[in-house]
Amino acid sequence: MKAATAIGIGVAFGALLLSAMMDGTSPAVFLNIPALIIIIGGTGGVTLASVGMVSMKRIPSLYKMVFAAEPPDMRGRLDLLVGLADQARREGLLALDAQLGEVEDMFTRNALQLVVDGTDPEMVHAILEAEVDGMSARHMAAAAPFEKAGGFAPTMGIIGTVMGLVHVLENLAAPSTLGPSISSAFLATLMGVGSANVIFLPIANRLKAISSEETELRMMTLEGILSIQAGDNPRLVADKLMSYLPPSERSSDEDGGASGGASANLQEAA
Repeated sequence: MKAATAIGIGVAFGALLLSAMMDGTSPAVFLNIPALIIIIGGTGGVTLASVGMVSMKRIPSLYKMVFAAEPPDMRGRLDLLVGLADQARREGLLALDAQLGEVEDMFTRNALQLVVDGTDPEMVHAILEAEVDGMSARHMAAAAPFEKAGGFAPTMGIIGTVMGLVHVLENLAAPSTLGPSISSAFLATLMGVGSANVIFLPIANRLKAISSEETELRMMTLEGILSIQAGDNPRLVADKLMSYLPPSERSSDEDGGASGGASANLQEAA
């Protein structure tokens, strides 16, 4: 479910606020402006210093991706590749040239173009694998700001708490102010640890998961393209690619079309 990240973060925030309210704490207590400035400004500044402005500019689009990312259509890609394998086996590889404009995915379209152009299979494998590796590296770089922020935020919170306690020690002559001042000081640590574990690190992990899913989809595509270029039987292409799908998405139809044989045995074993 594409809204899982938003729901998870919302549930975490709700649980924390509910717990505080059950103990008699007002949510308004957490609206501490100095602590927010330290956490947001301090964490943002050191993260910028760590990853650079280019990476920071991507953050809004990455938030949108995390909260609205669709799961990869592995089954749809498998069906597409098996269909192309069937056409190539019946009509030849050059017949795939007419299908290029109908393929929406850029990676798959470029891979088919290499095959249609008669590129050596080893070169096709090298080019596509390099593209997958490059994509993975870019995705890891995209997750870096959130990982860095997740590491810096708790430390900035501790710094904020120490600064608040310094202020408390300066006002020991006014005992009536000590309680609120100490409470305000520790809010910085709470915000730092909370933002790291409820926002930054979960988003970094989700970005890595999205990258892993996309990498898996592309590796399946690479295997399928090489099988098409080798002229493999469509049924064998399906059996080979079926290993990339979770058991729940594998067809168990023994009459099979392109998905019988070994794939049905794998489904039964699972």
